[in-house]
Amino acid sequence: MGTRREARERAVQFLFQCDLNPPDDLETALRDFWNAGQPEPENRPDAPASPDSVDDGDTGPSAGETVMRLFAEQLVRGTLAEREGIDAHLSRLARNWAVSRMAVVDRNVLRMGMYELDHCRDIPAVVTINEAVEIAKRFSTEESGKFVNGILDNFRKHLKRDR
Repeated sequence: MGTRREARERAVQFLFQCDLNPPDDLETALRDFWNAGQPEPENRPDAPASPDSVDDGDTGPSAGETVMRLFAEQLVRGTLAEREGIDAHLSRLARNWAVSRMAVVDRNVLRMGMYELDHCRDIPAVVTINEAVEIAKRFSTEESGKFVNGILDNFRKHLKRDR
């Protein structure tokens, strides 16, 4: 899996979590999110063999992991900052679908995809839409992929008219 795909998946997971349980502090929530599932230093395979070792076992994320996290956090921060406006567009584009009644995964994939289409102009729209569709199919349903594709393609057309 590519770094950007992993970043998008992790961003959707974090946005899903925030949607169901809004954090009091975004920075703390992000730190906890990245640390979740990481073994305690003494249980990690790369931990020092003895307490006399100079290495404290905290090697931090790899370069690839850091790049992935930076992109994921860009998507998370941007999506959350623009959420009200994104939801207004989403309400207009998803006729007969209240945003609050959409599947939680679907609405967060859509929010992130809409943010990326509008703010990450160095990424081709077709790539953003395809990635969102694949993530929706992976974490939701096959039908979700079609729904996400239709909404994001309409949003892409809307953006094109406004520029």
